Formats: sequence, structure tokens, C-alpha cells
Amino acid sequence: MTYPTRLLLLGAGRSASALIAYLLRHAPQENWQLTIADLDPTPLVPVLVAHAAYARAVPFSTDDATHLDELVQEHHVVISMLPAFLHPAVARVCLRHRRHLATASYATPELRALDAEARAAGVTLLMECGLDPGLDHMSAMRAIHAIRARGGWLTSFKSYCGGLLAPDSEDDNPWRYKFTWNPRNVVLAGQSTAQYIENGRLRLVPYHQLFARTEPISVPGYGDFEGYPNRDSLSYRPLYGLTDIPTMLRGTLRRPGYCAAWHALVQLGLTDDSVRLGNAATLPWSEVVAGCLHALPTPHESVADQAATYLQFAPNSPEMQLLTWLGIFSPEPVGLANATPAQLLEHLLLQKWALQPHDRDMVVMQHQFEYEIAGVVYSNTASLVVLGDDATHTAMAKTVGLPLGMAVRRLATGHVAAYGIVIPTQADIYEPILHELAAAYEISFLEGVERRLTAG
Repeated sequence: MTYPTRLLLLGAGRSASALIAYLLRHAPQENWQLTIADLDPTPLVPVLVAHAAYARAVPFSTDDATHLDELVQEHHVVISMLPAFLHPAVARVCLRHRRHLATASYATPELRALDAEARAAGVTLLMECGLDPGLDHMSAMRAIHAIRARGGWLTSFKSYCGGLLAPDSEDDNPWRYKFTWNPRNVVLAGQSTAQYIENGRLRLVPYHQLFARTEPISVPGYGDFEGYPNRDSLSYRPLYGLTDIPTMLRGTLRRPGYCAAWHALVQLGLTDDSVRLGNAATLPWSEVVAGCLHALPTPHESVADQAATYLQFAPNSPEMQLLTWLGIFSPEPVGLANATPAQLLEHLLLQKWALQPHDRDMVVMQHQFEYEIAGVVYSNTASLVVLGDDATHTAMAKTVGLPLGMAVRRLATGHVAAYGIVIPTQADIYEPILHELAAAYEISFLEGVERRLTAG
């Protein structure tokens, strides 16, 4: 008799639908017993009815350390879709019971500190196997390895990714954006200095300038975007074996116009999360904005006009139209008491940017390469566009959950040989995943046409 491999999935939130479907699809042939542990597993019951022979759902609270310990001990491989700050605690429980762990989140310094212990225990902590991080590593390393195989040397690597709306779902929102992942992370995005390297020189972009420094990006078939730099591009140089590359930047994609309007919200102080206002929930939004201005509006001047002057916008500028559409100049109450400006903004955007049942999201990623081969400099791109089916089966869920599920499948079947912290930058991990994504799900990167930038 062959005993089943027991898989434990912690968390079944927004991005877990495609992961769960993948695990259920392969459970019979792989002889898996899947346990899904979530704070409220009730919505999963209809999904699991047809898979009761090899799957179950159990209630689970992250506050219950004893239950977490019991669950981890009972299973062979743990998959965490919990918030990233909880992963170190989960990893330590996995190490205690010598259980492998897989996540879609970053291998943070706190997790990397467990590397030696995991190696000694023969435990794999397979991290960064979702979209970004995840597919970005896999696709970039495939291209980088291919360039090196031709004798090439990378002189510039830029990579951009964004979770956006499909073109057919943009019409009711002039920002052309809705929440497809953690809303709080969107509101607080970039709140530290971004750093990257350009032509061999360190470039630093403080938060108050971040959304004013964008670069136009074009993706074939899907139009124009703008990219702004992520927090830290420099740490990826050693991960990709590009320690001597003159230019390296990783960034986030938005549709044109978004960044200029978001920059205005930053300048107004509405993304600040450090101070509670002591406000009543009935405080009008117009008074919040008025309090952010250096001078209060006169009786003959509206808050919107005063804000336009402060921000150096024309009253009917595209930026002011986007801000007005949000309702921040209106008498509507903020709806939260004693909140930070960022919390108030998040509360407002949850109403304005909620993904509706008929909406489809879109994931866009583009890598831009420049490289030298035999004295000739070339450039090329690799672009990925994935469309969601609806507000549940989203592109974000597909691109986070499917690579993670495929990585788990390889981990559970003994095809990941390394112990300790592992990320998918090696061909034996990324090649099978990229192949399966393309063959089974039609998720693949479209390479551009290689262009010569210099004569040979």
C-alpha cells in the first residue's frame, strides 16, 4: 500500500482559487491528501464536495499556535498563502517538525536567517514562487541563461509588472485600476526610497518623488503603460548573477495618468500612515483635504480649487478630474473614526476600486534586455499578458497560484533537491514550470524582435 502525501494549505484568500483548483486536479494521480486551513472555510465546502476522497477544509486561526503546530506535524508539505509577515513563524514550526514549506512571498532577511538550520534539517523552504516574485525570476533567468549561452553579456535589464484591469473592464473607472490584490499594500506602495543602478551609477528616488518619475512602456496588443521603480532593484543583481551589470531596474506598471494623480495624493499627505487624526467618522472628506493644504480655502474658493492651486494643476486637468472622481473634495463622510490618512484613503478606495463580479483583471509583465555579443549590442523584450475570467478566477490568482502549485508538485514528488532557502532561479525548477504554464494554461511570454543597437 502506498501512503498518501499530505499537503497543508494555510490560507484560502483572494489569490488562492487557481492554486486550490490545481492541487485538486492533480491530487488523485499524485496520491495527495489536501487539507485547506482557513479562518472561514465555509465558502470552500461546495468546491470540495466533489473531491471529498482526497481533500478537506478545516477552520484555522493564526492566533492558535497549538493548532498550527498540530496541523504542520500531521502533513508532509506546507503551503502558506497567509500574509507575508506570518511566514517566519510558520517556517519555524516547519523546521521543528522537519516539514517542507512553499510560499509565493519574498524570502525576507528574517526567513533567510533560517537557511542554515533548514539545510542542516534537510528541509526545503521554497520561496518566491508566485507572480512577482516568482514568474519574474523564472522568465528572466530563462532569457538571461539563453543570452549567456550565446556568449552574451547583459548591459541592461529592466523588468516591470502590474496587476491591472482588462481593457474591457476599464470603462467605469477613469483611473483604469481596481484592487486585484491586498488593498493596503497598494495604498502604502513605495513608502521608502527606491534604488536602482543606471549606467553604472546608483539612483535613489525618495517616496515624495517616486510617482513623478515614470517611464513609458508599450506592450504589443495592449497599449501604453507607465512604470515607476520598485523599492530595491539592487538586491536582484546577485540573485540573477548580474553583479557587474551597469543598468538594472525593477518597477511597477500602471496605465498612463495613474501615477500623476497618485503623486498628488502623496503630496496632499493622504497616503501617510503614521499619525491618527482623532477624527469622527462623520468628518467630511472635503475637510480632510482642506486640513492638508497650507492655507484654508476662502469663502469664495472651493477646496478643489485651493487643492488645484497647491498642486499646481489646472482646475480641469486630467489629474484633478481623477481626484474629483474619487470624492475627496465632496461632503461625504470618511466613515472611519480616529484613522490615519492612509486608512481613510483605503476605506474610500475599497468602495471606488472594488472588483465587480463582471470585471476581469489583467496581469502585465515586461522584461527589457540589452546585451553585447561579439562586440555588437542588441536589445529585446519579453512580455506576458494574462486575462482573468471574472472577479473570482482572476489573472492574479492564476499567475500567483499556478506557478506555486507547480512548484509544490515538484517539491512533493522529490524533484527539488536543494535544502534551505530556495527560489526558482535555476533551470531545473523554472523550466518545467514555464513549460507546463505554456502547454496546459497558454500562459507564456512573447519575445520581441531582437534589434541591433550597434554595428558589429
